[in-house]
Amino acid sequence: MKLNTQRCTGDQVRLDRIDTDYRADERPGDEEIEAKKKKLSRRLEHLQEKLFSSRSRAVLFVFQGMDCSGKDGTINHVFSQVNPQGVRTHSFKAPTDEELGHDYLWRAHRHVPELGYIGAFNRSYYEDVLISRVHGTIEDKRARKRFGQINNFEKMLMENGVTVVKIFLHISKKFQLDKLIARIENPHKNWKFDPSDLSERKHWDKYQACYEDVLTECASKKLPWHVVPADDRAIRDLAVLQIAVDTLEELDLEFPPPVPELQNLLPELHRERDGKSSKSK
Repeated sequence: MKLNTQRCTGDQVRLDRIDTDYRADERPGDEEIEAKKKKLSRRLEHLQEKLFSSRSRAVLFVFQGMDCSGKDGTINHVFSQVNPQGVRTHSFKAPTDEELGHDYLWRAHRHVPELGYIGAFNRSYYEDVLISRVHGTIEDKRARKRFGQINNFEKMLMENGVTVVKIFLHISKKFQLDKLIARIENPHKNWKFDPSDLSERKHWDKYQACYEDVLTECASKKLPWHVVPADDRAIRDLAVLQIAVDTLEELDLEFPPPVPELQNLLPELHRERDGKSSKSK
């Protein structure tokens, strides 16, 4: 099954040349997609157990995308099958007064997962070179300086045991419009509608240009961006699942070595299970 995910490693990115969906004759059938997702979910569950038990690495998934690209849904579908105790998620909204009192990376750094854990960021420190740039609250020169700071931040995390996986959920302008209309037409989806989404939509072209800069300037072979076609939710989730499994596979994780001393506990435990414990005597 071929997934049209594009791995960006520093070459110039043009989003209008990257598909957001699949042609009907290229799309796998629903049954094939579900079977593959179940298989990958089981594998991810096993790999996460290795990660948690070894406490040797952490993995941080950074999700970015236009409004309605499905960041929440993707995080939920991909990580819902693993042990929730081993996953930390955080959604970044407008900075609080406390956060504004620190450097812009502080609020992200404090939520980076500890060793043994998977972290998932719904939006991230990249907002500080995206929305701030689109609305002119920082100049382009300052934003481009932050590109270098972000690259150094991610490199520092990698060198200290945190694997950073950056995923851009790529949707079309029409898909976003359809989602906004659906949120208004369906009373049970009204809670998802934010009037600000309409005003942000007017800046679509500017956002696309700023994302292209991020996907180009903040990418390398060791820290690539994965551009995932996201108009089709089922394949979107499958593609991200595949990226997650591939990432943990590459870490070559191992369970901690056995503890021989524990074998000494077995005789008494076996006797208790068989109703022959010393207390019963």
